[in-house]
Amino acid sequence: MEAKLSRREAIKLCGAAAILAVADDCRAEDLQTAAAVAGGELLKGAFAGGRYTLPKLPYAYDALQPHYQTKMLTIHHSKHHAGYVRGLNKTLDRLGAAGESGDYSAIKALSRNLAFHGSGHMLHCLFWNSMTPGGSEVPAELARAMHASFGSLDAAKQQFAAATKAVEGSGWGILAYEPLSKRLVILQAEKHQNLTIWGVAPLLVCDVWEHAYYLQYANRRGKWVGNFMKLANWRFAAARYAAARAKPAS
Repeated sequence: MEAKLSRREAIKLCGAAAILAVADDCRAEDLQTAAAVAGGELLKGAFAGGRYTLPKLPYAYDALQPHYQTKMLTIHHSKHHAGYVRGLNKTLDRLGAAGESGDYSAIKALSRNLAFHGSGHMLHCLFWNSMTPGGSEVPAELARAMHASFGSLDAAKQQFAAATKAVEGSGWGILAYEPLSKRLVILQAEKHQNLTIWGVAPLLVCDVWEHAYYLQYANRRGKWVGNFMKLANWRFAAARYAAARAKPAS
């Protein structure tokens, strides 16, 4: 029996296919990949039954040789990535216990762990899908965006490689879409997180840089945060939440 798509899922799949259909080098497999991305299939297996889970690789452990050896890939996926998944779930359990007891004395460490393990999980899910046996050509639509944002396809590739090599300490090189300017950007991420989880949609934010409160509150940041909570625009947050839920999984 065939599974039925919801109206929203159908729109997502058709939209992704339409985007790739305008590309000069569009192929059937491109359309299938676009549909999978739009439907969140590339992150399938990363969350199930209320818990974060280790997804299967989109290829065999020996499929990326000789550039990525079987032993290295196996350890990276089954040990390191799995460790971030365990750490993320454990942190959420401890946060749940803190909420039940009202004891937030460990909130700084728990917040750090949530960001570290959560971002490690999300970035690794993207990392496995950022590689494919034998590599691939840049589809025309993305190539045009890279040319518009960086001057040429080669310049984009060179900047990405240079930024990735120059990450201070442990981290990531990231090609991303910046929606405000509608351009591509190349970023560095130190560690995984810089105290966030990649892919989240901000709903409500509070500025605790000293310039935001020091003139009025001096060093009493807690007083400022308490008063911010009295000003919080939850209607705005609710509208952002609805908009984020309507977007395809990234």
